[in-house]
Amino acid sequence: MEERKTGLAPLCPGCARVLVLGSMPSEKSIAAGFYYANPRNAFWTILAALYGEADEGTPEGRIARLGAHGVALWDSAASCFRRGSLDSAIRAAEINDIPAFLAAHAGIRAVLCNGQASHKLLTRTYPVLAVPVRVLPSTSPAAASRSFAEKLAAWAAAFDEFSLREIP
Repeated sequence: MEERKTGLAPLCPGCARVLVLGSMPSEKSIAAGFYYANPRNAFWTILAALYGEADEGTPEGRIARLGAHGVALWDSAASCFRRGSLDSAIRAAEINDIPAFLAAHAGIRAVLCNGQASHKLLTRTYPVLAVPVRVLPSTSPAAASRSFAEKLAAWAAAFDEFSLREIP
């Protein structure tokens, strides 16, 4: 019998200004116990580029970057059934309580969904939230229809829309 997979706890600095939501952590991320652990996923590279920084590649350095820039990470799904890591394989997802998270972190100005799957999972359960929601191109290596430059430009536009590249 297939086992239900459980996601990761949110990473949330006290000064969070934005919540980036993935769909469900990949197999590599679940095994590592850390978000976007697949080295081919562009999330950490994009985040570093948004601030003109290098990505040193360590969980400690990445957590420090989140805190320095007020970025919280979580996923739309708390758990699901899924073979492999593809979003298209997610079944019977239980959704995280995003409204309660936003209420507990009142400084968050926007929710940025890392890909369509995250957005669909979120809005199916919570069609309206207390802050604006934007869907951005997935940073996953499976989302190869857009170039890195196109993904970076879309993420930069969203961060600029909510003044998220300013140091808190």
